[in-house]
Amino acid sequence: MSAPQITLTIRHTPSALDSRRGIVRLHREVLDALGLRAWDAVHLTGARVSAALAVPADAGGMPGVVLADDVTMSNLGLAEGAEVVIAPARVAGARTVTVAGSRLASASVSPHTLRLALIGKVLTVGDAVSLLPQDLAPPPGSDVASVRGQLSRAIGATWTSELLTVTSTEPSGVVAVGQSTVVEWRDSVTRAAQVPDPGPAKTTEESIMDYIGAETVSEETVVPVTGLVGVEAPARRLGEWFDLAFHRPDLLARLGTSARLGVLLSGPEGVGKATLVRSVAAAEKVRVVCLAAPTIAVLEPGAAAGKLHETLARATAENPTTLLLTDIDALLPASQPPPVATIVLEELRAALAKPGFALIATTSRPEACDPRLRSADLLDRELTIPLPDAKIRTELLRVLLKDVPLESTVDEAAIAARTPGFVAADLIALRRDAAVRAALRQRDAEEPRVGQQDLLDALESVRPISMSTSDTLATGGLSLDDVGDMTEIKQSLTEAVLWPLRYPDSFARLGVAPPRGLLLYGPPGGGKTFLVRALAGTGALNVFAVKGAELMDKWVGESERAVRELFRRAAEAAPSLVFLDEIDALAPRRGQSGDSGVADRVVAALLTELDGVEPMREVVVLGATNRPELVDPALLRPGRLERLVYVPPPDAGARAAILRASAKNTPLASDVDIDDIASTLDGYSAADCAALVREAALTAMRESLEATEVTAAHLAKAREAVRPSLDPAQLAALEAYAESRRNS
Repeated sequence: MSAPQITLTIRHTPSALDSRRGIVRLHREVLDALGLRAWDAVHLTGARVSAALAVPADAGGMPGVVLADDVTMSNLGLAEGAEVVIAPARVAGARTVTVAGSRLASASVSPHTLRLALIGKVLTVGDAVSLLPQDLAPPPGSDVASVRGQLSRAIGATWTSELLTVTSTEPSGVVAVGQSTVVEWRDSVTRAAQVPDPGPAKTTEESIMDYIGAETVSEETVVPVTGLVGVEAPARRLGEWFDLAFHRPDLLARLGTSARLGVLLSGPEGVGKATLVRSVAAAEKVRVVCLAAPTIAVLEPGAAAGKLHETLARATAENPTTLLLTDIDALLPASQPPPVATIVLEELRAALAKPGFALIATTSRPEACDPRLRSADLLDRELTIPLPDAKIRTELLRVLLKDVPLESTVDEAAIAARTPGFVAADLIALRRDAAVRAALRQRDAEEPRVGQQDLLDALESVRPISMSTSDTLATGGLSLDDVGDMTEIKQSLTEAVLWPLRYPDSFARLGVAPPRGLLLYGPPGGGKTFLVRALAGTGALNVFAVKGAELMDKWVGESERAVRELFRRAAEAAPSLVFLDEIDALAPRRGQSGDSGVADRVVAALLTELDGVEPMREVVVLGATNRPELVDPALLRPGRLERLVYVPPPDAGARAAILRASAKNTPLASDVDIDDIASTLDGYSAADCAALVREAALTAMRESLEATEVTAAHLAKAREAVRPSLDPAQLAALEAYAESRRNS
């Protein structure tokens, strides 16, 4: 007899106490229907498969809803409001569990502490799991307070947000972590297995993702230089530097210089900086010692200096050796350097003076590094790995998918075109998610294969690392084709935003620079944000959405830093669109604000980013405002937000199109005449028209919860509640402003 199962709607839990504890809350009737008791395990099936502990929801909860936290929804590949299938789970006690985590966590948290943090949770392979202990119903014998203290001492305050990935379990399936479970870090298992038998060379994924901690790297753990994709020029340059510093120091001496080599290697996170160093070093027969800077940044100053001294002593004991110091900005930040910074710099300077030693420090934020690092006797050379373009992403996908059984319809170039801003680590995550989707689709197939649709569907849940800390604009599947009317406006948006990103060669061929940005202005509720969403959906762009006041900070320099950081992230995720909503609040006319000059400095920072010394490439800025006359005029000159597009209030035809679009999923009675209604809605904005349809549906529900259609009477009743919001005086001012721009 098959186990019972129920399909429910998943909602985000409102309780902070439930967050990241590995539990879901079900209505008591659902628990009874499934034959479950509190704290029994359930099997969850969404776009992916996971498991959790089921507990009763609070009184008054809805039977058709399951409450889950963000990690559980991510494990399932679902957004709020999606459907999930829930069934009782058969749970086995885990003999071993292997997990992967950040460099800091895997280097600092002992397996013993790791096991204590996971006790009482149920896991499946591929799940993300938090270090937060399951403290709502602690298992017998557990000491939650002690575990919290150990984690805090090991990795600092970040332990509460640390997420691990379950890479393997024994036995397979849904397992529970208990007192006798052996919990290990994936990389310690890999290194232990290599002691008696190094085995074959690691896969591309392992080489990119899996080197953590201070460890000597052998040739078997790296990808050959010929296997690197998209970094041929940096690899060649670094190889030349290694050759001169380690193999031809006499040549440099005859030319009057030293063989000392210090390099700052920068590039977006996940692009493969450490992989490049290890590959080139192996080709040049140079030993590599790797040290993750965040692992010593969290230590007390004395312990941090001792750890660095010990690593440098081991690195300089044998020649030739390179110390690979990853994420150096965590140890030596530009702002508020820690007390140990001076000692670290002196230790590195002394080590570089020794023959046969080189230092390479990596960072994804070079501007955040202590400027003293770039002194002539430290890291006097810089190398940058660029973000992969569409061609390089295509080659990366071919390498990553070469051992994956694919359907004949898979087109790597088409996938690459849909992944702007993705780096190698993102493409690996995409491959993993597509494989899970293919497995769910072909559970009983003898020869399962990954198809094109699996890869395209995986794009819905895999987010580029460069966008991981950004507010993004949800497109909802919209495109410009979904925008009725507005032909001239859509053409202006296409020319100013999509053409520079799609056809840069055409601009270069004609010898002109593409437009940098555009300003949308018009009355509130006119659909400006809707247009931007449709534009982003059409161009498959990464969109960075910023409200006008979000970048303002009272502390001197913080607002300008936020602007620089915004544009840096946009450049890393290119092609991208920076959407500055309510730009009149962000960039008002200079000299007219009473905020101690914060707004003036923000405007200056925006001008610098728009046409500074380093030009933007594949980044377009789009602003939106209801008050264009308040925006600083310097932003609106050619070369900046040079095109101004007026979004007028909808006329009768546009209102009819908006009503039809808003009611496409609403059953309308035969007596509803959309065109006739639209002709009587003078003064209604696009938002008002959408609100009218919504209120009419609610009116029908108030009459009867069994209502099946919305009638003309319901719409007439709704008009009493939804009044026109457009202000005639504001409309007249905007029309006058638009006319003045046309005549200027």
